[in-house]
Amino acid sequence: MTAGGKERRLTELMKALRLKPDIQFELALMTNEIHYEEVFHLNINIHFFIRKRKKDFSVFRSFYKLCKNYRPDIVHCWDTMTAVYITPICKLLKLKLVNGMVVDAPQKQNIFFQPWLRARLTFPFADIIIGNSKAGLRAYDAPDKKSMVIHNGFNFERINKILPKEFIRDQLNIRTKYSVGMVATFSNYKDYPTYFKAAHIVLNKRKDITFLAIGKNTDSVLSKSYIDDKYIDHFRLLGKKSDIESFINILDIGVLATFTEGISNSILEYMALAKVVIATTGGGTSEIVEDQKTGFLVSPSDPNELAERIEILIDNPKLCIEMGIRGKERVHKEFSIEVMTGKYLFVYKNLLSKL
Repeated sequence: MTAGGKERRLTELMKALRLKPDIQFELALMTNEIHYEEVFHLNINIHFFIRKRKKDFSVFRSFYKLCKNYRPDIVHCWDTMTAVYITPICKLLKLKLVNGMVVDAPQKQNIFFQPWLRARLTFPFADIIIGNSKAGLRAYDAPDKKSMVIHNGFNFERINKILPKEFIRDQLNIRTKYSVGMVATFSNYKDYPTYFKAAHIVLNKRKDITFLAIGKNTDSVLSKSYIDDKYIDHFRLLGKKSDIESFINILDIGVLATFTEGISNSILEYMALAKVVIATTGGGTSEIVEDQKTGFLVSPSDPNELAERIEILIDNPKLCIEMGIRGKERVHKEFSIEVMTGKYLFVYKNLLSKL
């Protein structure tokens, strides 16, 4: 339950399911870290099964004991390792299993890529496989007959407590007219080098933009090493933030440069707050961003194209507003928490009807 996309999606789903009087559930975690503190207000039992070493068979016993005593109608695993642990237990106890590990669209597809290998081991025993993008299900070669796409859903209640733009800009000491931001963990899976290079290209021509990087490790020494000292005043490397909506709200453009992606919560957040999007094409991103309607899709690892699109939008504020409005309307219609929850409930009820 760290500060990631699938963790946000799970949190929002649990919050919605908690309002259903005919549904009860418990949460089992393999980590002590819970970033989304709303989980503690759900009034549910939370079990922590922490591995003492990489191959810790005691975790199997813990999961088995929980399932044996609680006897859930359905077990829904949320990532690759929980799929490995829970799959044999579900088969042994004859429990319905929803495998929800498909949350990205990896380019590597062989036994040396652990998530792909875990998919091969667990998919045959799942009652249904849920991916948050069509691209992800294709990448993992999920069997069509028992696979389903449920896109991420945005809970619009999250924008009710946004802090004023002026407060956030003052807090960050932003004095430029415009701000551009990327919300993502600084890791090998997100293409921050391309984002930073594009920012340098733009700043070499104009000085009216501040570039933000928001997410775990964006304030790290390695992240800072990508910034030229002469432009450092035009960057804000903020690290992990909990009130992310207030920070997105000050942006003129939301960027996501990446190598592969399922359905990005960052993009959903940009669009829900009516921010125009520039994102790397491919994966599930093409399923949410409509190129030249809600933003621009750009080629992977191409800082020049990304910089060009940033300048086009900054120089056309009317276009930014129009694309942002269309993006917000699209999220309301197709990517709301109500739509997402309704699809999960359909899956659960369909499985229960076969008991």
